[in-house]
Amino acid sequence: MVHQQRSGGRLSRTGDTRDTDDMSRLLAPRLAYFAGVARTEHVTRAAQEMEVPQSTLSRAMVRLEEDLGVDLFARHGRTVSLTPAGRAFLTSVERALAEIERAADEVRADADPATGKVAFGFLHTMGAETVPGLLHAFRADHPRIRFSLVQNYGEAMLEGLRAGELDLCLTSPMPDAPDLVARRLDEQKLRLVVPADHRLAGRRRIRLAEAADETFVTLEPGYGLRRITDDLCAQAGFRPRIAFEGEEAETLRGLVAAGLGVALLPPPPFPRPGVVELTVTAPRAAREIGVAWLAGHPDTPPVAAFKKFLLSKRGTLLPT
Repeated sequence: MVHQQRSGGRLSRTGDTRDTDDMSRLLAPRLAYFAGVARTEHVTRAAQEMEVPQSTLSRAMVRLEEDLGVDLFARHGRTVSLTPAGRAFLTSVERALAEIERAADEVRADADPATGKVAFGFLHTMGAETVPGLLHAFRADHPRIRFSLVQNYGEAMLEGLRAGELDLCLTSPMPDAPDLVARRLDEQKLRLVVPADHRLAGRRRIRLAEAADETFVTLEPGYGLRRITDDLCAQAGFRPRIAFEGEEAETLRGLVAAGLGVALLPPPPFPRPGVVELTVTAPRAAREIGVAWLAGHPDTPPVAAFKKFLLSKRGTLLPT
């Protein structure tokens, strides 16, 4: 289809991205006006329906055609009709406006106090009992609020906060960064987990230095628990020999049961056969669990409600 071009049109033919961005800024404010005129085929009637001055609407259509360099309307006194170029343009404009409306409906729905959405991240070790219990308790008073859940290691969740992919996350250790806010909720003791037939299995308590000659299984570098493990071993005067680096605490517990090594882990959600869990008396083996969010980021009502709920759990987040 060949469309009639206006002389002196402003439409760029260079293909430069900057030209595309400039054209988008020029056209976007006028698209709804164009669709209204195209629907009614009458500038005066369209102006009345959209509650804008007729002169404003007329000027907008003239500028739109000038910017595109194409005639969109054929004028017949007070009425107009679409040219072939106008009909082709209208199809894309209506599709774009419908997508904008859909996006607006979606963000309004996500911010609704009763039915909105919270994007919430949490550590793998919080997934078996802690987070399901939190959600169950919160939804007793907010049954229609929806959750987008992400289970990951700490650093990945902090990046999710910065990228706008998460509203809140449960993490450990507590982040210390100027662009984040973190509040301590609870503390979780770590235990030295050894095979049931290990030489230390008959003990109930142990100083971590006594495990200096052991082989460890740990989480991968980048995980908060791995950093805590390395720090505690350094405080005990040794650097752990690593036999395996994984992503799940319960996988590590299974490998301990298989005799591959020992591990510093939080308590399991359920007793695991084949291992013995020893209290570490020195250095103090514990990790802080906290909630974090992006500093200066405004909360929607559902996010604010869930944040308030989490902060009310200080000292009672984890089972004693």
